[in-house]
Amino acid sequence: MRTPPNERLTSDIAEPSLPAKAGSERRCILTGETSARDGLVRLAISPDGLVLPDAAAKAPGRGAWIGVSRAELEQALADGHLKKALMRAFKGAPLSIPDDLPEKVEAALARHLGDRLGLELRSGNIVMGSARIEEQARSGRIAVLLHASDSSEDGRRKLDQAWRVGNDAEGSGQRGTVLPLDRTALSVALGRDNVVHLGVAGHPGDMRAAERVLQAVSRLVHYAGNDGTNATNSKGRDASGDADRPEGRAAHIEEYVKD
Repeated sequence: MRTPPNERLTSDIAEPSLPAKAGSERRCILTGETSARDGLVRLAISPDGLVLPDAAAKAPGRGAWIGVSRAELEQALADGHLKKALMRAFKGAPLSIPDDLPEKVEAALARHLGDRLGLELRSGNIVMGSARIEEQARSGRIAVLLHASDSSEDGRRKLDQAWRVGNDAEGSGQRGTVLPLDRTALSVALGRDNVVHLGVAGHPGDMRAAERVLQAVSRLVHYAGNDGTNATNSKGRDASGDADRPEGRAAHIEEYVKD
């Protein structure tokens, strides 16, 4: 079953969003490994046969799932392995794989995370502002700490230390997650200026917002190939007006790909 010609493939995220059934798993068409579907990325076909990412896994019809990094997807695209796997998954249906599919997948995952952060902000679960985040982190009220890719090492270190104090984890080396998104992308997603760090509120009795954010974060971080992050519960502080210096490559949230 294909999407009607005048209908978008999907919006990245809608509220309310129904979670997948507990224990729901899918098999990666490239590795053959079975994993929880929340950790995989769904691919779907547009009406004209174009293979596109379906980050929210809401598009109708048959889908194919991948659980590889961007570098691995690029290699599979180059050596023809991806095309063969998709042909099997879509039962030989005519399809066209865009040369920039790996880039489209990362953009879709970034957009999905941005939408999730926006929803949590409207629900009152996002904490911004260096002083406010530090105070809440030291009080044990920040469940997740996220850093922009162009945040400075000094800025991250200071916020990570605040999280460890609030979590009684001093000396553990635990730290917040450095996203493959820069401050511009985070600022756009949250409708605020110069968002360099942010916290997701939570406490042992209610980690629902943290779990929703971490699910979107972990998919993007895994796909982007970031290996220097800690995508587990973190408690830290944010510096929306921080003068952190840019460092390294940063990805921007792009509009969801056209269907």
